[in-house]
Amino acid sequence: MLRNYLKIAWRNLIRNKSYAFLNIFGLASCSTEQRVKEIGIRKALGAKVSNIVILLGKEITFLIGLALIMSLPLAYLIANSWLQNFAAKVDISISLFLVSTAVVFLLALLTISYQTIKAALINPVDSLKSE
Repeated sequence: MLRNYLKIAWRNLIRNKSYAFLNIFGLASCSTEQRVKEIGIRKALGAKVSNIVILLGKEITFLIGLALIMSLPLAYLIANSWLQNFAAKVDISISLFLVSTAVVFLLALLTISYQTIKAALINPVDSLKSE
């Protein structure tokens, strides 16, 4: 019975991380799409791609960090109380949450980097042409 619960929990974890990844992808693409002209102007004035990635990545990374700070203690308390209801007592380790946090940040940074590098490599003339 516990094995079935763990399988269901693992599937839900993967599904929720996939949804989170898609939401971060949408947030990053929307953010870069709104700031294409700013990126073009910065590139025309000599900004490097790494500077643009850092500039656009700060706000999304801040939002992800804020969400994690708010949700991790609550998730720990809920998971711990749920696991105490089983006959076989299972202690939850904080390392599970640390690994999950590291995976979320890694996926978020990869997504943000992909979107911003793609936007930063566009020729500034093309992004400023519509003005």
